[in-house]
Parts: sequence; structure tokens; C-alpha cells
Amino acid sequence: MNGFGARMVWLVALMMVSIASVAQRPLSVPRADGHETPLLVYDAVGRVGSCAPLAVISHGAGGSESGYVYLAKAMAGMGYTVVMMGHRESGLAALRADMRAHGIMRGVQALVEDPQAESARLLDVGAALKWAEGQCRGRVPFKVLLGHSMGAETVMLEVGTKNMIGVTSPPAGQDRFDAYVALSPEGPGIVFPDKAWVGIRKPLLVLTGTRDQSLKGGPEARQTPWKEMPGAKGECQWMGVIDGATHMNFGNGMGPDNMTQLVTGTVASFLADARRGSCPLPAAQAGMTLQAK
Repeated sequence: MNGFGARMVWLVALMMVSIASVAQRPLSVPRADGHETPLLVYDAVGRVGSCAPLAVISHGAGGSESGYVYLAKAMAGMGYTVVMMGHRESGLAALRADMRAHGIMRGVQALVEDPQAESARLLDVGAALKWAEGQCRGRVPFKVLLGHSMGAETVMLEVGTKNMIGVTSPPAGQDRFDAYVALSPEGPGIVFPDKAWVGIRKPLLVLTGTRDQSLKGGPEARQTPWKEMPGAKGECQWMGVIDGATHMNFGNGMGPDNMTQLVTGTVASFLADARRGSCPLPAAQAGMTLQAK
């Protein structure tokens, strides 16, 4: 086993031992526009008397703060305080309304490309971040924003990716995190134009699957954001493509054998390297093609 593979196995084993003891608590915090953002907070495992690094997670269209349990618990097991946000303007009720009006697929697209819904998501990010920083008196040692599907869209807008739906900066483009993780990001054509990602200069991990269908362009389109990133030395920009993984596999943590371990182990390894500021090209793992810039 190569060094990267051995490290991933060690990280996953450590997380599995820790996950059973993860505590969680629901909160509701004020947003800049006067609305409330629901949160589900997972306490960092093994952190007593000091502020833990922070992981903020953004769910996909139709989701809620109760989802992505596999990812939230794994991040808490890595020693992160995890804040799972609920995005009410793009949650289940909003998705159902758009589906009734436009049909299933067109309804999903209508929500994904809604600038008001996405702006509200970015306000939720700000509310979650303000709450977390308040718990640490502003001294959070490391902050990462993770998102799946529409949540990956939120990740890209936060880091400053150009968009064609009219989401302005602010609330977009504030780049308030040290690193980013995009699960199943959408390629160009719906929210983002061609070459939208050429200006990203932060550590960013893209994870997708060979059966991860996009709204436009098929599974390959989800790889476009990483391919367009500049990848200058030291920027820590990785992409993992999991064999056989579909879009929903990343949402529920189920799917091909060993998928959950591939996702959480790759996230753990990427963030450990990003925190050190050194991200050497990792070797490919069984069941996943992993590349780095």
C-alpha cells in the first residue's frame, strides 16, 4: 500500500472509532436579512477547552439540516465542529412547489437557477459562520465550506466563481473560508458560464462519480470546474471520480462498495494537507480516480 493509501486507511479508522460519540444539537440563528437559519451542530470529538476547526455543510435542493449525516459525523470525528445548515428557501417545500409548477426535472432546474434562493443560501452561510465565530470569539483555527449539488453551487459562489443568474457580490464572492469541498458540482450552462472557474485561487476538492448525472452535459460536465481551475503551485486543488457513483450516493452516503470511506477519507486527507499548505499529487485509489493540480 502506498503512503497516501495507508494514511487514508488510518484516517478512516480514526473517524469510525470516534463517530459513535458524536453529539448534536439543533439551533436557530438570525440571518442578516432578519430571517432565521436552522442549524444542526455536531460537536467536535476529542476537543475540550479549545476551539475546533469549523466545517459548514450546505445541502442540495430539497434537503434540510437533518441530512448528510455520514459526512457530518465523519467531519466531527476528524475533530471539526460541524454546522449543518438548513436552507429554507431551497428546501423540500420550495422544491415541491417548483416541481408542481414545472415538472420534475425542470422544477429542479428552476430552483437551482433561482438567484433569490441562492442569495438566501449565502446569507445562511454568513449566519452559520457568525454563530460559530462567536463561540470561538473569532478565533476559529481553520474553516472549510462543503456542499453537495446545489450546495456545491453555494460553495462555488462563496469562493468567487462567476455566475450567469445574477447573484451579486455580496452575498456571493466573499471567500470567507480557508478551503472548500464541492460534491457533485454543476458544470457550465445552467448557473455558471464557460471558464467560470479559472480565477479560483483557494484549496478546493471536487468529488463526483462516473454515473453522477448533471442538469446539462452528463457526468463529465461535473468535472469541468476542476479542469478549469488554474492549479498553480501550492493551491491544493484535487478531483476524485468514484467508479459507479450516482448523484444521490453523495447525498446519502450509500452506493458502490467502500464509497463512504472513499469520500470521507479523501476529504480528511485533502483537508489535512490543505491545513499544512502542502498537497502533493496523491495516488489513485481502488474504485476512484484521484487527481491533483
